[in-house]
Amino acid sequence: MPLGSPATELLLLAAGVILLYLGAESLIKGAADLALAVGLKASTVGVTVVAFATTAPELFVAIVGAATVSTDIGLGAIVGSNIANIGLVLGIAALIRPLDVSETVLRNQVPFMVVAALLLVALGWNGRIGRPEGVVLLVALAGFTLVVIRRIQRTQSGITAAERDAMPDARPRDVGLVVVGLVALVAGSQWLISGGRGLLSAAGFSDLFIGLTVLAIGTSLPELAASVVAAVRDETSFSIGNVVGSNIYNVLAVIGILAILTPIQVSAGVRAFEFPVLVAITVLVVGLMIRGARLSRLDGFVLIVAYGVFVYLLFP
Repeated sequence: MPLGSPATELLLLAAGVILLYLGAESLIKGAADLALAVGLKASTVGVTVVAFATTAPELFVAIVGAATVSTDIGLGAIVGSNIANIGLVLGIAALIRPLDVSETVLRNQVPFMVVAALLLVALGWNGRIGRPEGVVLLVALAGFTLVVIRRIQRTQSGITAAERDAMPDARPRDVGLVVVGLVALVAGSQWLISGGRGLLSAAGFSDLFIGLTVLAIGTSLPELAASVVAAVRDETSFSIGNVVGSNIYNVLAVIGILAILTPIQVSAGVRAFEFPVLVAITVLVVGLMIRGARLSRLDGFVLIVAYGVFVYLLFP
């Protein structure tokens, strides 16, 4: 197959998605086992370690995309991924099994998800997210991390001696899984960007559209896999925590780091459509969570329909 041909681009796209998925799975497995070894409970692992691990694809795609293509790729991937996490990931997980929302996540993490979305819109409303705005996002990330650390400290202080004895030991294999996962994510993000952009650019689509669709869904696969598996295993608080934590890290960490490295230009179109959609779907899911401290199958259907409408409206 000649370089640059549709078949080659499609192969790169598929290989990138597979490598991102496998890399995230390896990273999640190693990181989660290491976290459990030091006494973190499953719900806490979901909103911290696994959420941060599943954010790694967005981080690599945003930075590699901004460095090699344009910041539209990075911004589109993050905004699109956060919308996909809520509409697609939580929607599918809730259809499989209604998702209970823990009081801890609802009280401590959900407000940060809302603040992160509003902060991104406010900082980008003048058409540019530069280094000062990146610093603001990273400071907010530090605040969120402090809340999480205090929560972990309270959790660990309540662990009994018997529970501590039953905890698994940290193993070199877990560290190896983390390293392999990171390497796979780097390679996968490069292939995904190259293949996805090549195919859609040839069809006349913009970098922003590519980021909002192909790259956003591709980088949301780890969240989807983790949340669906958790729903099937009836660990529904894990599914909620994974998405909430991932959306927080996507904005505060990924956009924050990207803005420090290179200023992000925010087009009028993004401010008029994608930003309002991000805020609207975030408010929608929070309202559904608060209403009954759970997401029902009907709620899941509503979220999937909302995401479908968003994708439909993206097409020129």
